[in-house]
Amino acid sequence: MKPLPLWTKLWLLFTVIWVVVSGLNAGTILAFSEEHAKALQPIVLGVAVPAALYLILWAWQRRRRKPPE
Repeated sequence: MKPLPLWTKLWLLFTVIWVVVSGLNAGTILAFSEEHAKALQPIVLGVAVPAALYLILWAWQRRRRKPPE
């Protein structure tokens, strides 16, 4: 099995932290607020931001890679 590149490891770390924090934010809104629709934004951002960051980093890595000779 091939080891993960550094950017993938850092992305995984960021994603775990991001999802936990946005989940806690959404959970707090659901538990203590009367407006449950407000919890939708942290849930959507909790999924969309790591996905967008992965695509950006993946494209950057592909562009940076040297062409095969």
